Amino acid sequence: MLVILTGAVIAIMGLSLVETVDAQAKEPMLGTWKMNVTKSKLDGPTPRSEVRTYVVAAQGIKATKKGVDSAGKPYLQEWMISYDGQDRQITNPAADSVSRRMIDPYTAEYTLKKAGKVVTVGRRSISKDGMTMIITAKGSNAKGEPIDTIEVFERQ
Repeated sequence: MLVILTGAVIAIMGLSLVETVDAQAKEPMLGTWKMNVTKSKLDGPTPRSEVRTYVVAAQGIKATKKGVDSAGKPYLQEWMISYDGQDRQITNPAADSVSRRMIDPYTAEYTLKKAGKVVTVGRRSISKDGMTMIITAKGSNAKGEPIDTIEVFERQ
């Protein structure tokens, strides 16, 4: 009985590993990414550190952003990602909705809107070797000032 149960547990663990590898093959963004602060170009204060984690969840992809801002204060944000092109409500001082669409397995675009008006357009690109992620954004911040940012992340 113990041998059968152990075999079943190993089989389930193997299937979970296959599902994880399959999900990562379909979505190379999955995993943990650390911002390379020196290679990134941000308008405004640059965080001292930032780590993003992307995992498969029932509703899509769960994103977590954890870091330390320029003043040394820790921050944590979580959100869900869906690539259906639909406007989704968000809590953000610069925008009240976001839509995302997948261009290819390595590239996605997003659009931030405030009161139905586009305020920022961005792109997330993953290198073909899966080790570098670059997120760019052009538009305006919550104060209406122009932004043009490049965030560079390295897979952990």
